[in-house]
Amino acid sequence: MSSLEDRGEVGVPVATAPSSSSAGLGVGAAGAGLEAGPGGPGVQGGQEQADQEPDPDAPPKKRVRLLQEGEAGKLEERLYAVLCCTVCLDLPKASVYQCTNGHLMCAGCFIHLLADARLKEEQATCPNCRCEISKSLCCRNLAVEKAVSELPFECNFCLKQFPRSVLERHQKEECQDRVTVCKYKRIGCPWKGPFHELTVHEAECCHPTKTGNELMGILDEMDQSHRKEMQLYNGIFSLLCFEKIGFTEVQFRPYRTDDFITRLYYETPRFTVLNQTWVLKARVNDSERNPNLSCKRTLSFQLILKSKINSALECSYLLLKGPYDDVKIKPVIYHYVFSNDANETDYMPLPIIDSIECNKLLAAKNINLRLFIFQIQK
Repeated sequence: MSSLEDRGEVGVPVATAPSSSSAGLGVGAAGAGLEAGPGGPGVQGGQEQADQEPDPDAPPKKRVRLLQEGEAGKLEERLYAVLCCTVCLDLPKASVYQCTNGHLMCAGCFIHLLADARLKEEQATCPNCRCEISKSLCCRNLAVEKAVSELPFECNFCLKQFPRSVLERHQKEECQDRVTVCKYKRIGCPWKGPFHELTVHEAECCHPTKTGNELMGILDEMDQSHRKEMQLYNGIFSLLCFEKIGFTEVQFRPYRTDDFITRLYYETPRFTVLNQTWVLKARVNDSERNPNLSCKRTLSFQLILKSKINSALECSYLLLKGPYDDVKIKPVIYHYVFSNDANETDYMPLPIIDSIECNKLLAAKNINLRLFIFQIQK
């Protein structure tokens, strides 16, 4: 009896204390439960309350403790998750575009989405909210671009962290662990290694002591590669000496075939060069059935003579980028002899550098290029 009275004395003063806080009421309730005796309903109610999920209206101390337990990683890691591209889930390396609802896309993924939509003949949409996206509807987010440029990134060589705005210069010019080549590479030295070992290697390199006969073979290989590069430019310069030269801006417009499974192709309106009427056609991946499923994409084009001619017309022609486009095209000279029976060239590859440049062309509303035609006089 005395023990129970003692317990009751502990619970009663707390319950009757002049305080309206929920903590005082909780202690009083616990005292009342203890007063009911061991195994009574007060103890069972306390266990049930402990098993319940945390109350959102809990006292401030509990709320702070829950917030600390839910924290994840450093601030940089959380910013990576917020500022990453919604498509590739990587931080953008260049321009950042956003849809009308603010979802972010890096430039490569944005162009790829537009190109895929063109190939599938549908409207491009944001992968997050499915709103329509296009070059006119989306805009760049300069604030995100600047924020990303200030985030720390790891150097590929020394593994130290630098802001992205200075990382490229560090990796190219300042990093002591960056991969470099020997200055005697031009005479055959194959050495590659970290920059801080370059001085020691060059002091011990054996290639400067090679004989003239040993160096002749290396120089011959260098001359061959140089001749291939110069052959193209010499060919262009010789074509510019021709009497009849014509050029025009051409605009490829997208169309669809009449097949059951339609295919995308491009065609220009008729244009006149060298007093003849011409048309250009282009196709994606040589009319592959589902080019949207392929990561590698190419364009090939065909030159068609629409005019009737009295004699064979021998021409050289090449396509270059238009005056306001940024697509990278390597000039290649093609030759063909046109006649009334053979008025279409074979499909020739458009000499774009890679699939990224091809996606840029496909993402555009129209493809604008410049065509040169040189008539060969006999």
